[in-house]
Amino acid sequence: MSTLPLFPDSAAVADGELVVGGVRTSALAERFGTPLVVYCEQTLRARARAYRAAAPDALVAYGTKAFPNVAVLKLLAEEGLGADISSRGELEYALRAGIPGNRIVVHGNNKSLEELRACAAAGVAQVVVDAPDEVELCAQAGIRSILVRTTLGVDVDTHAAIATGHHGSKFGLPPELAMETLAAARAAGIEAAGLHMHLGSQLLDAAPGQEAVVGLLQVVLEARERLNGWTPTTIDLGGGLGIAYTGADAPPSVDAFAGGLVRRFRQEWETHRLPQPRLILEPGRSIVGQAGFTLYRVGVVKATGDGTTYVAIDGGMSDNPRPQLYGAVYEALLAQRADEAVAPGSFAVCGKHCESGDVLIEEARLPHPRRGDLLAVPATGAYTLSMGSNYNALPRPAAVLVGDGSARLIRRRETINDLLALEA
Repeated sequence: MSTLPLFPDSAAVADGELVVGGVRTSALAERFGTPLVVYCEQTLRARARAYRAAAPDALVAYGTKAFPNVAVLKLLAEEGLGADISSRGELEYALRAGIPGNRIVVHGNNKSLEELRACAAAGVAQVVVDAPDEVELCAQAGIRSILVRTTLGVDVDTHAAIATGHHGSKFGLPPELAMETLAAARAAGIEAAGLHMHLGSQLLDAAPGQEAVVGLLQVVLEARERLNGWTPTTIDLGGGLGIAYTGADAPPSVDAFAGGLVRRFRQEWETHRLPQPRLILEPGRSIVGQAGFTLYRVGVVKATGDGTTYVAIDGGMSDNPRPQLYGAVYEALLAQRADEAVAPGSFAVCGKHCESGDVLIEEARLPHPRRGDLLAVPATGAYTLSMGSNYNALPRPAAVLVGDGSARLIRRRETINDLLALEA
């Protein structure tokens, strides 16, 4: 057996076939069909435990948007994680998974009064205020405690669409306005518990986060002076740790990224003799990203006039829009021919949608694909199904959880009847 670094921790090749969680991929495809998103329980638990070890005194709130799923949330709750949510729907996922309100953090740049009332009714401990007028909404909804999100002007090396800590971001408030919002909350009788920062997603460098901690400290020191000794009891350091999508990616470990951030924070606060607040972390992609991969069935294989050979699969941009949205790059493996040598050149893996841009992988290195092959694409556990659509009226795929030689369905495959059920 040989391990596969981009796939889940339990992945191996046995008799030429990809096996994950002790289950052959051919058996998964036969039982559940394709496309199919496969999650590894061992990997999910390992990533959750890594965060708990890196920040043992922090609330680790899983970023639900990466993959909202009741079974996954239940599993992470067993490991001591809470949930970071930003909509009424995500709140319901967390509640149905049994996560209590005191382990739920609420986000969103345009929260409605209805959403805030639902959070108050659920006993949510912390709402992150993203605009000054949200203070009044929180008061109306019965929210008792808030954090204020501030943008610190720290630039990060990631796609522009997922950077959030720079000046000009649609999220958060400049420090001056953040301090005014803290004061407004106190005047409204709401506990101004602390501040929140978040730099962006798919971060492969730990340095900007530590730079942001220093900037956050300056905001706190100024706020203490201007707000009669106000001291935060809670600080949310956000998330954003990236994963490896290809062999060229080298993300830091959870301990180097999150643990290093926490250690720097504690050091800065101790140096300035500030009371240590409760910390919150919000990992999403780094919990579920590598834990999941997608199985497709190969259909048409054809050459074009410019020498490109297209390998068409039974899914595409409706189950994974990241290549079109972010220029995301993936690698792939023929799951039942995993030990075969790759063919010369490369292949363009395309979806079945009526879009020329529906290309999942522009240059995949594979043995020469054949109709009926199973194609496995690693690192698709985050922001694939959660961002999926029904473009071309394709039902969205099923998802399964594997471990200890067995698999169970955690999200059923949509049907045509599901699509038509919404018609008036």
